[in-house]
Amino acid sequence: MLFMVIERFKDRDPIPVYKRVRDQGIKFPEGLSYLGSWIEPNFDRCFQLMECDDVRLIQEWILNCQGLGMTFEIVPVVPSKETREVVAPFLDRK
Repeated sequence: MLFMVIERFKDRDPIPVYKRVRDQGIKFPEGLSYLGSWIEPNFDRCFQLMECDDVRLIQEWILNCQGLGMTFEIVPVVPSKETREVVAPFLDRK
């Protein structure tokens, strides 16, 4: 399953997170794949696309991020292509 992880930096301060990444790297539990991320220009939020079959792996990763002042929102997402396939049979219904 795909998940959009919306991470909020405390006080819009990404420095603690980036210091930890620089010094310790990013440690994801085995089975949790990081696919990419995007940061808002004002450093308010980071949007990360993750993939895993067990949402508990995301919970474990979040617990490993404690102490950095971030909050997380986890949103299950479906790729647009797959959604179009589901919707297609309904497009011509009256």
